[in-house]
Amino acid sequence: MKTSKIALPFLIIIFLVGSSFTITPLKWEHLGARTVNYKIDRDVIKVTAKDGRFKKLKIKVTNGSLNMHRVVVQYGNGDKQEIKVKKNFAKGGATRLIDLKGNKRIIRDITFFYDTKNFSRKRAKVHVFGKH
Repeated sequence: MKTSKIALPFLIIIFLVGSSFTITPLKWEHLGARTVNYKIDRDVIKVTAKDGRFKKLKIKVTNGSLNMHRVVVQYGNGDKQEIKVKKNFAKGGATRLIDLKGNKRIIRDITFFYDTKNFSRKRAKVHVFGKH
């Protein structure tokens, strides 16, 4: 009986403290997309998200295939981060999760360097997603 009198308040405290922490799932936000040309080229996506502070990026290719060489992220404070991708994307392919340097960073634009020397008849489209 004494154990239940002591345990009950303890369990109530644990429940109240535990329920005060909310876990919000991180959602991916679509930052922009570009349809690429059939050659060695580069494209820039201007990030116009309401809250431009991001921790991670993910790149997805749709409609066709693409040979990505590198990605340069330009931050709001003028710093740049070069990300070597060196990957041949098939239609529907995506990068690994890309961690951005620093904590939450404001992104001004993202530049892609790629070529489309492939046998695909459809032009690839590059999509960028950011996670807060």
